[in-house]
Amino acid sequence: MGHNDPVSPNVISAILLVLAVVLVVLTRLRLAKDDDPGAGRLDIPLSLVNAHTALGSLAIVVWGSYLIFETNWFIGFVGLLLWWATTVIGLLILMRWLPAKGKHAADGASDEWTEGPWLSMVGHLGALVGAIVWTAFFLSDKLT
Repeated sequence: MGHNDPVSPNVISAILLVLAVVLVVLTRLRLAKDDDPGAGRLDIPLSLVNAHTALGSLAIVVWGSYLIFETNWFIGFVGLLLWWATTVIGLLILMRWLPAKGKHAADGASDEWTEGPWLSMVGHLGALVGAIVWTAFFLSDKLT
């Protein structure tokens, strides 16, 4: 493969899958502490973080099996649905950075990971882009 050869959809999808694994794990590590609500302006319910972890883990297994073992179309479809659900929950988690309104609204909390929302934004907006790319590859039947 030369430096001008296009990258195949399978390679792009594998890279996106690895990044998605990192995102699901880091979101869990950052927000699943009972004693610390994590960074942001709004508290995120632990059930939302649990749903993100559960659906994300399932998506990793199902979509990963579709990519690696080239299982049937239905498995890929279910994997994509799981990724879209995980992405939507991730975007809901990202909403913790929205400004709180009101007379008694507190400033946003920070944590030891980062200052501000940039890490969450990169991760969860990247997940949205990844879900769009996977959907385009899947619908155009480019993942073989």
